[in-house]
Amino acid sequence: MAGIRLSLAACALLLAAASYAATPGGAQVWVTTADQSRLLAREPEVIFAAQAPLATRIDVDPERRYQEMVGFGAAITDSSAWLIEKRLSAAQRAALLAELFGRDGGGLGLSFTRISIGASDFSLSHYSLDDPPGGAADPQLEHFSIAPNREYLLPVLRAALAINPDLRIVASPWSPPGWMKTSGSMVRGRLRPEAYAPFAAYLVKFVDAYAAEGIPVFALTIQNEPDFEPHDYPGMKLSAKERARIIGQFLGPLLAQRRTRPRLLEWDHNWIDPASPRKVLADPVAAPFIDGVAWHCYKGDVKAQGPVHKAHPDKDAYLTECSGGNWEPRWERSLRWFVHQLIIGSTRGGSRGVALWNLALDEKHGPHAGGCADCRGVVTIDSATGAVTRNVEYYVLAHASRFVRPGARRIESTTGVRGLESVAFQNRDDGSIALIVLNTALGQRPYSVRYADRVLNHALPPGAVATVVLEHP
Repeated sequence: MAGIRLSLAACALLLAAASYAATPGGAQVWVTTADQSRLLAREPEVIFAAQAPLATRIDVDPERRYQEMVGFGAAITDSSAWLIEKRLSAAQRAALLAELFGRDGGGLGLSFTRISIGASDFSLSHYSLDDPPGGAADPQLEHFSIAPNREYLLPVLRAALAINPDLRIVASPWSPPGWMKTSGSMVRGRLRPEAYAPFAAYLVKFVDAYAAEGIPVFALTIQNEPDFEPHDYPGMKLSAKERARIIGQFLGPLLAQRRTRPRLLEWDHNWIDPASPRKVLADPVAAPFIDGVAWHCYKGDVKAQGPVHKAHPDKDAYLTECSGGNWEPRWERSLRWFVHQLIIGSTRGGSRGVALWNLALDEKHGPHAGGCADCRGVVTIDSATGAVTRNVEYYVLAHASRFVRPGARRIESTTGVRGLESVAFQNRDDGSIALIVLNTALGQRPYSVRYADRVLNHALPPGAVATVVLEHP
């Protein structure tokens, strides 16, 4: 799928459009179209008026409030961090990180990310944070070290946090160290029961080591995609019964002893099997230690989030992984799918945060050590020149993250009217509202937005997405 390189002039326009507070009686509208003729383009201000709404109407009701948002973003994988740290000049690196994580000058303000504990498929090699010589067992974790992260992951995380202190980090292991598993390897195998306690201690040591580096871990999952055993990169199956035992008897009590601790998220896998996290949440020993459920997008339907959240309203929801790739080469279809399923569907299903997969990949969809050979990053970094291509995922995230700040509340809005899907958020600091509207219909849709007894009219081309910023009256 072709990305979009912004010209210098286009970059200047983007930076010039930093302020997005609507004037009294008006609303600002930002649009991305399916044909890419408009990319997060600001339209002329739309004025509220005392007028009858059109037949196609979106009502916005800030009195009906839902979850508080952590934010939107993408994973800073080892591959992403390596490209940013090693394939960009200092000036290129500073500019890209400011654009992605900053808000000044029209930045996206990404505030939700994910990292791997040890290697994932998007690492340069397979490693854990406790690899004794010869693969010997190390139940006391004497060889534990975050040294493999010091060259590029830690510097990029520090730089991102310096730009955006609101950045929240979810950490997930793709595999425990090989000596903890039946395979003796990070690839395949199951976790040995005698390794449950060392594995829990391993995760806690990771949290402590990162905290000592000034990088707090916001949330922790105990296994990436626990119902999948990859054949060529770190991974492991971990049943609901095993997860409940590890959380209830080992990891949960360890974390509970601490004055501050990361949130513990269950599942971290696809929408297709909501019964699995529900089994763990039904475990009376494990459930009190669990703060939420993490979801991936690759199989199943986003609607699976709703019943789980309804059954356990005290548990948060997060979308922690979803990748675009060359399996869908049509830009317009990716725009529509990501906005519909993740920005709208997942947040309406309770998600407090939405994180796509790789923040950055190179022109060959890497580097990677197994796994996906045609995944796409939010941005593509040319490994020879450092040139940055902003992909469709960039604009998907921009329509939400740039306007919905951490601490915003999702509020009620009409959706599913003549092909128009929507979600709305109210920012905590100034009361402004960001309404995101997607036109899934085949033709242009004129529509009205009704808010606080005021009405504005707008029209959205087929396949287009708009963010409408409403000033609090």
